[in-house]
Amino acid sequence: MDSGSAESFAEMGTLGVEEEFYVVDDRGRPTSGTDALVYERDPPEILDGRLDHELFKCVIETQTPKIDDLADARDQLLAVRSALVDHAEAGGYRVAAAGLHPGARWRELEHAEKERYRAQLDRIQYPQHRNTTAGLHVHVGVDDADKAVWVANEIRWYLPVMLALSANSPYWNGFDTGLQSARARIFEALPNTGMPTDFDSYDDFARFEETMLRTESINDRGELWYDVRPHTGHGTVEVRTPDGQADPDRVLAFVEYVHALVEDLAARYEDGESGFRHRRELLDENKWRAMRYGHDAAFIGRDGDGEVGLGEVVDRECDRLGVSGIRELYDSESGAARQRRLREAGDVEALFESLVLGGRA
Repeated sequence: MDSGSAESFAEMGTLGVEEEFYVVDDRGRPTSGTDALVYERDPPEILDGRLDHELFKCVIETQTPKIDDLADARDQLLAVRSALVDHAEAGGYRVAAAGLHPGARWRELEHAEKERYRAQLDRIQYPQHRNTTAGLHVHVGVDDADKAVWVANEIRWYLPVMLALSANSPYWNGFDTGLQSARARIFEALPNTGMPTDFDSYDDFARFEETMLRTESINDRGELWYDVRPHTGHGTVEVRTPDGQADPDRVLAFVEYVHALVEDLAARYEDGESGFRHRRELLDENKWRAMRYGHDAAFIGRDGDGEVGLGEVVDRECDRLGVSGIRELYDSESGAARQRRLREAGDVEALFESLVLGGRA
């Protein structure tokens, strides 16, 4: 079985960033290009072994190298993105980013032929057939397995905050969903997604992971697609909540915040704090509010008593953790609002162009 090990959790504070992008044509519309980009042409050196496709042939994923210092995250992220754009352009393609591409109609797009995805399509059926989502995943290294599980438990309350700030997917399959992050709702139709429960210890999580593998509920541990998970292979806490983003500064705001949160929670674990151990139902309610209202969301407080607006949470977190990127996100136009503004102005071409990395808009 492809299960991990407690020994994987050996380094504190390292970073890795995974981004899912859309391969698009010259007009910014999703198109099948991953066969050419992943299999038929050698990628730039920084992408060697760090480039893969997803379920649809129009979705491609990159991973940064392991980043030892937060100060190096910008350079590494920009280097990976630049290499991907150059690699795509050399093959006649462009690259775009959003939680869902407003021009993606799943019935008209091709699925990948990789056996892993064919097995998922056969097992999951309709929910996976329509899964045109693209997200941002941030890994932070944790140097103890039990600590990583505790941090993953506690970070759950903050996940709806990140989703609300990242909301960048109002359109799905050609229509306005009325949501700010329809990606989150579309993705949650799959099994083993959404807000996880908490776990008592690493052994508790490992038993769950092994049970899912042994019973063939999943084919590999990568199919535990929850919004946060202890990654038993990389030795990280992996936050998988945000929508995809075209602007690298938006990505880096989440990298900064997730890194600060994990470091802070790790210190609290070491100090012997008991944690909140929130009910999943309340966290699900907060996530719903994030996907529905985005920047206008208000959340049930960590103590379960009263509500707190997104802006208040952002101010508190920036002051508490010494971060600034998420405040800039909150003060700026959300991705969902920008997409709607462009589409309602009747400029679909500008909408598509606004999602292209290094686009002409």
